[in-house]
Amino acid sequence: MSRHPDFVPQGVIPAVLLPFHNDFSIDEPSFRAHLRDVAAVQGLSAITVNAHSTEVASCTRDEQRRVMEITSEEVGSQLPIIHGVWADGSLEAARIAREAQAGGASALLVFPPAPFALGQSAEMALAHFKTISDATDLPLIVFQYPLATGQGYPAATLERLFDEVPTIRAIKDWTPQVAQHESQIRALQRRARPINVLSTNSAWLLSSLVLGCNGLLSGSGSVIADLQARLYRAVKANDLAEARRLNDRIYPTARAFYADPFVDMHNRMKEALVLLGKLPRAVVRPPLVKISDAEIARIRDALIEAELLDTRTEQGRNAA
Repeated sequence: MSRHPDFVPQGVIPAVLLPFHNDFSIDEPSFRAHLRDVAAVQGLSAITVNAHSTEVASCTRDEQRRVMEITSEEVGSQLPIIHGVWADGSLEAARIAREAQAGGASALLVFPPAPFALGQSAEMALAHFKTISDATDLPLIVFQYPLATGQGYPAATLERLFDEVPTIRAIKDWTPQVAQHESQIRALQRRARPINVLSTNSAWLLSSLVLGCNGLLSGSGSVIADLQARLYRAVKANDLAEARRLNDRIYPTARAFYADPFVDMHNRMKEALVLLGKLPRAVVRPPLVKISDAEIARIRDALIEAELLDTRTEQGRNAA
């Protein structure tokens, strides 16, 4: 059961990475070290697992359960854990939700079912979320995809979800249009029962946070959680000068991580942690493949520009 029963999804929430051995099995020691490293950052609200950043689409049911077990052992007493619910069917989503709650999760991040890319109705979305909410009383976070994908929920559907599923407490907003993003922030956080908007627009995080998001949930927090936490505090304090200074450091990493093809973002973050000496290797599971040496060099340059990588330290580590 959750060790943080009063958790409300808000604030700075990194989505951690999942290291693998060369044979694609989970590298548990490296994962434990990664969890401890991220959780040591001051100012975090929670940690997310079994999501895009942990390559959940390539993980079996047993592996997802093991990821949750390890996370609970390493950081569960320190931080709430948000568990992703990735499933094409609602009954499977409900099973994941029950197991996540039993394993100690404090909230659930609900991904849209893949069939919604072929078309959806409000009734389908409601049926999906009600099936999950009937299986657990944990707070739910709606993962709002871009509408162009077919998996994003139109405004009218979101309103019905919030009205009819009271355990929904936040959305992870991947809305790429600034006007729509701002409209959702204004509308949702002013509801009688507020719905927190957690930005996942890490490629333009400062702009997103300035619009008034009550938090952020991002895979790049696996690398730059400290910068994200400091940026969030600066924005909340209306310290624009500090926020812009921090954003100048974040910008090179965002440019490197979120380049095309977008799907390689977490692949690049793994390479960044290797360059920083925090992971032994940057193995990803197929269909993802290792990025080129030229791109790794660009990531190294971005880390130097962001003042995260000291070339003298790197040279000493390589010499050792």
